[in-house]
Amino acid sequence: MADKIAAQALKGLLEGAAPFALIDVREAGEYNSSHIPGASLIARRQLELSIKHAVPLTDTHVVLCDDDGRRAQLAAASVERLGYRRVSVLDGGINRWVTDGFETEWGSNVPSKDFGEKVEVVNHVPEIEAKELAERIAKGEKFVILDSRTPEEFQRFCIPGGRSVPGGELSLRITDIAKNLDRDTTIIVNCAGRTRSIIGTRVLQRMGIPNVYGLKNGTAGWVLAGHKLETGADRVRLAPPSAEGVAAAEAYAAKLAAEDGVRSLDVAGLLDVIERGRQEVVYLIDVRTAEEYAAGHIPGFRWFPGGQAVQRSDDVAVVKNAPIVFACDGKARATLIASWYRQMGYREVYAVSGGTSAWTASGRSLERGVPDEAPVGYREARGHVKAVSPAELHASPPPAIIFVDTSQDFARGHVPGARWVPRGWLELWIGDVVPSKSTPVAVTCLNDRGSMLAAVTLKELGYQRVSVLDGGMAAWQKAGLPLEKGLSGVMAPPTDVVPAGPDRNFADMQNYLRWEEALGYKYASVKH
Repeated sequence: MADKIAAQALKGLLEGAAPFALIDVREAGEYNSSHIPGASLIARRQLELSIKHAVPLTDTHVVLCDDDGRRAQLAAASVERLGYRRVSVLDGGINRWVTDGFETEWGSNVPSKDFGEKVEVVNHVPEIEAKELAERIAKGEKFVILDSRTPEEFQRFCIPGGRSVPGGELSLRITDIAKNLDRDTTIIVNCAGRTRSIIGTRVLQRMGIPNVYGLKNGTAGWVLAGHKLETGADRVRLAPPSAEGVAAAEAYAAKLAAEDGVRSLDVAGLLDVIERGRQEVVYLIDVRTAEEYAAGHIPGFRWFPGGQAVQRSDDVAVVKNAPIVFACDGKARATLIASWYRQMGYREVYAVSGGTSAWTASGRSLERGVPDEAPVGYREARGHVKAVSPAELHASPPPAIIFVDTSQDFARGHVPGARWVPRGWLELWIGDVVPSKSTPVAVTCLNDRGSMLAAVTLKELGYQRVSVLDGGMAAWQKAGLPLEKGLSGVMAPPTDVVPAGPDRNFADMQNYLRWEEALGYKYASVKH
């Protein structure tokens, strides 16, 4: 059984150099409202999916926290069942942490966002307001707009006319982009808000690319200025870089390595670090595109595209003080991301010299495809839980139907009559929703993975007649069956989700952007 750790002892761990993981198991909305600085978010419902990447070794010290300790204690039991042997729960949760006089912070991926604001203030990264950009476009001035978010985000919405160039790809692609532009063309880098556009603009600024600006506040700023976004854009294909483009990016990488203290690993050195990973946590991160990763990657490396790795550093390195190794197909992209991590204060950061090319040149094979991301225990659950087809559930619905994913997913569409009982709260809420354990219960979610695991929990609690919607709501909708939308049956406003992008109302967008920009104020008076 997990032991309890006092707030003062946890504070000591956070200030020390020992490797350990502090994981907040609440939902994103709760975490965003207030969390312990240094805590990484892995919602309880995501533990079986994410913890194997977040904490690769099961003898790592893992500290779990929530608001009052109840969900963390339940999560600890799940983590221990997954084989982790050193699990602690913050005594009294964040409530006790605050009562004992320790600080919290709000927001998500705060270390990266704070760093982005520091980069802007310290390096005077040039920016342009949405209003000015729109006016200059209307006048016929020449611009190329490079969207540094993921291709998926870009396709959902973008600045009209923009093109997708994810942040981790900018240094490798900019030479080929710029040589096809007229000399009087201005280059704009944008993201959804601030961090990735600041980082991307700084990359080009440091490379010496002229006439470059970040779009202040990104797509959110564009919307707040009264302009419309383009949806469904397909300008996401990245052409292979030219030899000239690769040479420029690798020259830039050499400059970064020298100035920022990025250590390089040849294949022999990489093998030594991989061997260390048998005894201590070592993060192995491939920063290329999804297509490149699937085509072949060094065994053991996890895919985390470069721009996102910078944006979400606390999701990449959940275990504090662990070495991090970045790889690409050469050295340009891996060194770029490693340099940002060095600037963020990570001590032991490496880039694999030659990446996958050096690995295959040494006579070693690459892994192909994308590893199966099924949650631990999912396949076993399928063998022990009754699955019903959408047609069966529609024809004979049981007295109780529950939906265990987020409130946002529930509102977008659920089986008519279903109640929202999030998996993170399942043991604590189910007794009120389904008091009798002899009542038949059908469990639903987006794709049946969370519902299979939730069904196992219900059976462990003594519920005797539990079934799962096979394929989840995706299968239900594919079958053309009726949907109920909205937060029907939800009596209090949910706190589990953080609206993003255009899903935010104007006030939320403005407040978020003000908070993010304010992170940089403390750096304005610092001499560098």
